[in-house]
Amino acid sequence: MALSVGIVGLPNVGKSTIFNAITSAGAESANYPFCTIEPNVGIVGVPDERLQRIQKYIPCPNIIPATVEFVDIAGLVKGASKGEGLGNQFLSNIRETNAIMHVVRCFDDENVVHVDGNVNPLRDIEVIEMELAFADLATLERRLKRAAAQARTGAKEDKAEAAFIQRLYDHVESGNPARTFPFTDDELEIIEDSHLLTIKPILYCCNIGEDDVPDGNAHSEVVAAHAAKVGAEVVLVSGAIESELSALDASEREEMLAAYGLTEPTLNNLIRSAYKLLGLQSYFTAGEKEIRAWTIPIGATAPQAAGVIHTDFARGFIRANVYTLDDLETYKTEAAIRSAGKLRAEGKEYVMKDGDIVHFLFNV
Repeated sequence: MALSVGIVGLPNVGKSTIFNAITSAGAESANYPFCTIEPNVGIVGVPDERLQRIQKYIPCPNIIPATVEFVDIAGLVKGASKGEGLGNQFLSNIRETNAIMHVVRCFDDENVVHVDGNVNPLRDIEVIEMELAFADLATLERRLKRAAAQARTGAKEDKAEAAFIQRLYDHVESGNPARTFPFTDDELEIIEDSHLLTIKPILYCCNIGEDDVPDGNAHSEVVAAHAAKVGAEVVLVSGAIESELSALDASEREEMLAAYGLTEPTLNNLIRSAYKLLGLQSYFTAGEKEIRAWTIPIGATAPQAAGVIHTDFARGFIRANVYTLDDLETYKTEAAIRSAGKLRAEGKEYVMKDGDIVHFLFNV
């Protein structure tokens, strides 16, 4: 699915370092503002230990994980909504993504320049979020003028639309992101083509120092408190450590993780959180050739899930034979699952669950 997470933040907070570690794409990362100008794009496998657990019982040569796309966007500065720095380009790039991962500097290092002179996570967050809000207010103001003109000579629906846009404008102007506005389904349709920035779901990534792994520090606690207020998630990542880990072989990586008291790279949690932020989940197919995680929106039906494999599967859908990983680990084989009556035949109305293992039956 072509859904992407935009990595945003002030210059020099570690966006490109984290992006490089996630994707091993080698985006330029340096100690000066606007190192990233054109956005870098990387497609990353979503770490999912369930794939290896399935492989224990259904041996096959290939495992294919779900993927998520990350876009490393140029650093933002105060005044971006008025074109300062790379503001117009930054805002345009964000509009093209589906969710935002906001990297916040939560480490002290006098050798790494901060664009505002010192580390202050809450101030940095406010700079980014105010610029996104200012951009949305400009968009809504244009939309409101058009709606108000239509309402003067239009039908009842035009007046209702103008009133709705005014309420949304007031909400954002009061310092609230558009995503916290209580939309109805009809109102969401009205505003969808405006591509508001503050309506996108957000994940805060605290870039902490090496000595602050794994529990964070006072800076990251400030970010966590802010995230709790706005209903967002927080992940802790040390860009410096993850950058080193990405360059090591498997045995060296295990040693380094153990030295920091980690069982896996913190980036794994970040990638999984980003996948969830996009409203996505995975189901699995498993056979002799491959075990594969397929990406579907949360709430997708069985025919919709089948259509991700091939559109013919959706058109000719008959049923889905479904079982769980728990079933597989209990009964060891698909044949034993069937004999135990645990293989479920699900029809067109079935809503897929995260982690379902499925065989689709369809007419060609």
